[in-house]
Amino acid sequence: MTERRYPRLAFVDLETTGGTAGADRITEVGIVQVDEQGVREWSSLVNPDMPIPEFIQSLTGISNEMVQHAPRFADLADEIGTRLADRVFIAHNARFDYGFLRSEFRRVGRDFHPPVLCTVRLSRRLYPEFERHNLDALVARHGLHVTERHRALGDAQLIWQFWKKIHEAHAADAIDEAIEKLLNRPVVLPQIEALHIDDMPDTPGIYLFYGEEDAPLFIGKADHLRRRVDAHFHAGRMSAREQQMMSQVRRVEWRATSGELGSQLLEARMIKRLQPAFNHIVPDEDVCAWRLVMRKGVLQPVLIMTDDLFFGVDPDLYGLFASRRKASDALRAIANAYRLCPRLLGIEKMRAGAGASCTAAATGKCQGACTGKESVDRHNQRVRDALQSMRLQPWPYPGAIAFRENADLHVIDSWSYLGPVRSEEEAVELLQKGRGRFDREVYHITRKWLSREVADIVEL
Repeated sequence: MTERRYPRLAFVDLETTGGTAGADRITEVGIVQVDEQGVREWSSLVNPDMPIPEFIQSLTGISNEMVQHAPRFADLADEIGTRLADRVFIAHNARFDYGFLRSEFRRVGRDFHPPVLCTVRLSRRLYPEFERHNLDALVARHGLHVTERHRALGDAQLIWQFWKKIHEAHAADAIDEAIEKLLNRPVVLPQIEALHIDDMPDTPGIYLFYGEEDAPLFIGKADHLRRRVDAHFHAGRMSAREQQMMSQVRRVEWRATSGELGSQLLEARMIKRLQPAFNHIVPDEDVCAWRLVMRKGVLQPVLIMTDDLFFGVDPDLYGLFASRRKASDALRAIANAYRLCPRLLGIEKMRAGAGASCTAAATGKCQGACTGKESVDRHNQRVRDALQSMRLQPWPYPGAIAFRENADLHVIDSWSYLGPVRSEEEAVELLQKGRGRFDREVYHITRKWLSREVADIVEL
């Protein structure tokens, strides 16, 4: 039976000041020890040496006053270590609890690597017919007795009750099989110790995950680098794609920036340069837009690509699209929704026979511009109206600009990011090297920052 195969168990729950193990701290520990000698319970408040946010105080009932004179984790490390030694560490959403304890033990110079079992995963495996597996769902589903919800010992007791319930409802072999598979899946990736995440600054910047043979896996941005990267490794729940990515991480690199804008622009630039396997990438050469041109009095959309000299400054561009196919699909959808003539739009070729109507006219999806029932001028105006919501903002300056962010000037010209410099003189030198190509991500980032009243903009 499972109790015999795993005779020494520790059901653990923590309360903390927040959700990030690298930045937040423990405020309470609750442990239910189960072994041949019976069941023993232990808990203690912990002084986190930092304020507890108000919403967490209201959730847990643990106030700053309650922990003010409580022992610090360093004072409790021996006690907690002894109670968890040589036991299977069982917690609900175990990444969270194990990650916090591992970080706390590391701060006092101790290793902490018990076998870890997550009861969220165990519940999913044993009860796949249910969608929800949080602790409240388990309480309702299995009739667990609640003593103090959102307190460490009270929630540890609930996990112990759930353990007993599954042994009443399932054969021991089925539980053994589920546990074996879950125990063999690391809750925190084993290579994290070698990545030196604690050495990262908790400042704005970008981080880069590399795999075997230094293959780029993923690039992300963060306002707090160490906190964000640590959260990747201690996320409570990962998609299959995230698990696949994190299992491949062998090296982490980071680059601090002067602020939020710098991290956004640098992330966009590095994704295009390195093309990591787990980032969504739209190749520059595929990005396109519609340009409205007049041909023999008829306003028609013409597809242009971002290598067009005037892309980004032309006031009659509509898009953006990630491919020619998506651009064509969007135009057909607009023609259908606004009852525009596909022939005048250039979507449909002229059929033989003077005055022949387009195919959409037969179903009432064209107002008759192809046969003269609607004037061409009227149709032209409706084309502009239909596309108006998709209109690209033309570059609003006569030349390049720079966003001042702390010590950096981020130079941007016609929706192209040229790079960071430290002075206007350096910016001018950078501009002399030539303008870049229209960049879709830079377009979206820059537009948002242009709308901010606090943006410090220098025209160059």
